[in-house]
Parts: sequence; C-alpha cells; structure tokens
Amino acid sequence: MRSYLDFEKPVAELEAKVEELRALGENRDAVSITDDISRLEVKAADALKELYAKLTPWQKTLVARHPQRPHFVDYCAGLITEFTPLAGDRKFAEDEAIVGGFGRFRGQPVCVMGQEKGYNTETRIRHNFGMARPEGYRKAVRLMEMADRFGLPVLSFVDTAGAYPGIEAEERGQAEAIARSTEMQLALGVPNVSLVIGEGGSGGAIAIATANKVLMLEHAIYSVISPEGAASILWRDAARAQDAATNMKITAQDLLRLGIIDGIVTEPVGGAHRDPQATIQAAGNAIEEALQDLGNMGPAEIRDHRADKFLNIGRKL
Repeated sequence: MRSYLDFEKPVAELEAKVEELRALGENRDAVSITDDISRLEVKAADALKELYAKLTPWQKTLVARHPQRPHFVDYCAGLITEFTPLAGDRKFAEDEAIVGGFGRFRGQPVCVMGQEKGYNTETRIRHNFGMARPEGYRKAVRLMEMADRFGLPVLSFVDTAGAYPGIEAEERGQAEAIARSTEMQLALGVPNVSLVIGEGGSGGAIAIATANKVLMLEHAIYSVISPEGAASILWRDAARAQDAATNMKITAQDLLRLGIIDGIVTEPVGGAHRDPQATIQAAGNAIEEALQDLGNMGPAEIRDHRADKFLNIGRKL
C-alpha cells in the first residue's frame, strides 16, 4: 500500500477515487467507467507533477525520509553483481548500520558501502536506523584500505540522520572513527564516488562522502544537522524545523549552486519511491559517468583532484 505525505493529500484523494472506480469496474453489471478512470488518472498525474515542481526544502526533507524510498540494499541489489559482504572492524564488533563489501558494478570490480536504515521494525533495530557506531566507520576504513591496495574504485551510498550519539559510541571513540574514515578517503589513490540517496546527516554522512564526485538524488538532503536539531539550537523550538530547513540550504539544488556537490540525479515524478527501479537505473548511469570522468587519472592526480574539490568549497561564492 502506498504511503502518502501530508502535503500529498490532494493527490491521495484523486488516486483513491481511481482505485474505487477500478474496484467498481470489476463488477460485471457495472457500466463502463474507463473514460472516468483515464480522466482522473491524468488529473492525478498533473497534480503530482505540479506539486513536486515546487517543493519547499521542508517538503523535500519529508520526501528524503519517506519510508518507502529505496534503501542502500535496493541499490546494491540493483547495481552490484557478485556482491560479497564483509563484516566486522577487526577491533571490536560488527556494525550493521553500514553494509559494505566487494562486487562488480556493470562489470567493473568495485568496493561498495552504504548506510542502511532498515524497512520494518526488525531491520531498523538491527541496522540501528542507519546511525553507525565507531566500529561501523572502522569497518569502512578496513574496506577502503583493501580497495586501495587492489586498485578498486570505491562507491558509497549515504542515507543517515547522523552518527549514533549514544554514550557507548562516545566511549569507543566516535569522533576519532569518523575522522579516520574521512582521512582514509582523502588518502585514497583510487577514484571514489558518493551518492546521497536520502538523508546526508552531519559527520555520519561525511565519513563516507568525502569523494572525488559527490552526487545527490533530486529530493535528497545533505546538512551539518537536521532541521529539527538546528531549530532547537537556534530558536529553542523544534517546531520551527521548516524555517531551519529553508535557511540551511540543504537541498540538492542549493548545494549544487554552492559547489558542495557535483551533480543531481533526477528522480521520477513523485519521488524515488514512486518508481524505485527507474531511480536505481538513473543512479547507476550517473555513477558510471562519474567513474569514466576519473578513469584516466593516476593515484596522485586522484588525490589532488579530491583535495582541490574540498579546498575550493566556499571560495567562489
């Protein structure tokens, strides 16, 4: 069953009427209502297109968090063949908030990793809602070290509200683990491409998104803190999250204009959850193009390209 956001109510009502007419049409004694169904479908599609053409930053935040939006495991299954996951950081434990391993992306051997939020109560608890602990980032470092050793490009998929803020994570060196992961990415002599597929939250995101090419889905968000968190700090009122989202410039369109990201992957009308397969295919095409742009560079050029990218942020505003 499709889940609708609050601002999608006009579309929800139209699509509900379409379903009612279809159910009525299954009755053999019912008068043909094909024309009515077609008319309502066109009206619903037009309403959806108009609605998504002018989303506010807060509405984009809600779309980025949509429960039916495709997750990392969906992108991995759709884009990576012969995927072999690796577990554990070889220091403390396994953290399933970050899933990673090796496989083939359109025939090319790669290292792939991403934050997985889970899609029901059981998997959300197992993956800790995509909020990694220190061992998750140390596992990412372990994977990247192997990729660098064997000359394999690194692909990362970002979808997290942020790193896990619990006491035990702080006791095991959360900030240090994030810093080590960021440092490892900057030192990679192989190309790395990152795609923000939902939420890109704070250091939890940058820890696997310090890449030569940083891409975002059209309705994803990427920020130093959540809108609710920023509103609580600035105005001591989480209810002003909409104001915070607008002023923080967290949308893909704002971040591309500011030079923070390198490209936007177009989503189907109505968001990635409306057509996950089309979204995954478009994401694959964008990643393939990014890898081709970096394909002729040597290790030193790759490092310089990545360093220049981040050093130039904010210098040309």
